[in-house]
Order: sequence, then structure tokens, then C-alpha cells
Amino acid sequence: MTRNAASQAQVDAAHPMTSTWLSANAGSGKTRVLTDRVARLLLEGVEPQNILCLTYTKAAAAEMQNRLFVRLGKWAMLDDDALRADLSDLGVEGGIGGPQLSAARTLFARAIETPGGLKIQTLHSFCASILRRFP
Repeated sequence: MTRNAASQAQVDAAHPMTSTWLSANAGSGKTRVLTDRVARLLLEGVEPQNILCLTYTKAAAAEMQNRLFVRLGKWAMLDDDALRADLSDLGVEGGIGGPQLSAARTLFARAIETPGGLKIQTLHSFCASILRRFP
């Protein structure tokens, strides 16, 4: 698959094994990159309760969570070829076999069933939760 430079930079930023500092103008795809990164972390086997995703606004946090659950729900329903193509577009490399497809299909249920839910929240709400726990 050939990507343009901007798309490749987004795929690289979403890679779960690299450190990324994401700063860009409004409408440039930051929410997409962060959502892609959370999806890739889940695909790599990171437990949902171990992921913390922070943003500045409640609207952005809600949008990120909505996009992530829509994607994971879609993966649960796709046939093998369509799911393989979706994972490839996300940046998953190599042969995507049966075990990876099965794991991708279970992520929606795992994310929904996570005690306390996925932690996609604002910076302010995260700090407030720390202050409540450690006054």
C-alpha cells in the first residue's frame, strides 16, 4: 500500500511502539491519529484499563471515544478480507492471520467490559481525579 507523506506521518505517529508528541492545527487529523494509536495499542495486547488518553476539551474526548467504539464495533462485524484491509490501512504490517483477526474482533467487547471504561478524558478531569484520590 502506498500512502502520501501526510498519511504516512499519521500512521507513523500512531505506531504503538514509538513515542509521539502530537501538535497540529485544527482539522489536521489529531483526533484520528490518537484514536488510531489507541486502537493499535489494543491490537498489541495492551489492556484497556492501562491506556490513558488525554485531550483538552470534553467534546474532543467524547469524539475520540465515539470514533474508537465505532471502529471496534465495525471490526467485530467485518469479514476477513475487509478486516484485513482495515488493519492494513491502520498501519498493521506483515501477514495478518487468523489469530490477529480474532483478537481484533474481540476488542469491542473487551473495551466495553473494562471496569471504569476506557480512560479517554480531559486533562482537567484527569488532574481532578488525582486530587480526589490524593488530596
